[in-house]
Amino acid sequence: MFWFLYQVCKYVFVLIFPFILLIRGSVYLHHEYNLVPYACVLGGVILTAVLLFIYLTFFFESFTGKYGSSSAFKRRVFISFFVVSVYVIHGVLFFNTSNFKTAAIKEEVTDLHPILRLSLSTLIHLDKDLVVTDASRKSSDYSSWGMKENKSSLHYKQSDGYVYAVDIRTKNRSEFKNTALALYFWMMGFDTLRHHGTADHLHIGLK
Repeated sequence: MFWFLYQVCKYVFVLIFPFILLIRGSVYLHHEYNLVPYACVLGGVILTAVLLFIYLTFFFESFTGKYGSSSAFKRRVFISFFVVSVYVIHGVLFFNTSNFKTAAIKEEVTDLHPILRLSLSTLIHLDKDLVVTDASRKSSDYSSWGMKENKSSLHYKQSDGYVYAVDIRTKNRSEFKNTALALYFWMMGFDTLRHHGTADHLHIGLK
């Protein structure tokens, strides 16, 4: 039984590790080197494409007993970068309106830092009911809510023109889901804070 569970966990990890590397690698480049947003994402793409190439090479060798010709090598390189690039482009640019509280918030998605968008789109594949309740803010929003303005809020556009924070609905969701949600973003290198403010939600911030 233990051996069976070990095998299951091993294969699950092999499947999800490219997604972890893509996002966590991008966040790492952002934190450690402060690169421009899309350079961080590109770095994550390169790391993940290399990993996918290793996967393809391993499986090819397992089935054929050889690594293949130089043309097969080039095809695996192309396929790896193509697959990861398509996934990232779709994840950064395309979102379903149902995953946003209002259409106005949906329009703010392009204001979000690309790494934040990529992490959200990846999670939405597993959590279709995820709802973003807040993204970009203006100083006037705080007065309309009857709250003191937080001038250091990451919901404001930062020096690079992107918003570094997003709020996700936790109301009417199980605590298991909310805990898993917070754990996911924490593991990816984001700051997480559960608070009420105008409503119960999980605040996600890119450091």
